Amino acid sequence: MAAEWTDKDERQYQHIAEQQKKRGKKSDKAEEIAARTVNKQRRKAGRTPSKITQGTGNPNSSLQSRTKQELYNRASQLNIKGRSRMNKSELVAAIQKR
Repeated sequence: MAAEWTDKDERQYQHIAEQQKKRGKKSDKAEEIAARTVNKQRRKAGRTPSKITQGTGNPNSSLQSRTKQELYNRASQLNIKGRSRMNKSELVAAIQKR
């Protein structure tokens, strides 16, 4: 399993970054979007060793049925303070308050 980017990955990164800049994104944000997009595709293709979920779970499923990592990722999106010290039930409660 190759952990490094291929030439194709790099070309795709450059293309996405350019398109984001044309759409008015700042350089740093455009590069972040491009890197996340390429890395997501690499994860889906099984070309990266990352095993931790980056998602927030199925939005149609209950919060209780999601993993702690998925709840943590959602809490991060919602900018919930103290999330790193919360257990699963505390994360569920904090997300429900939002």
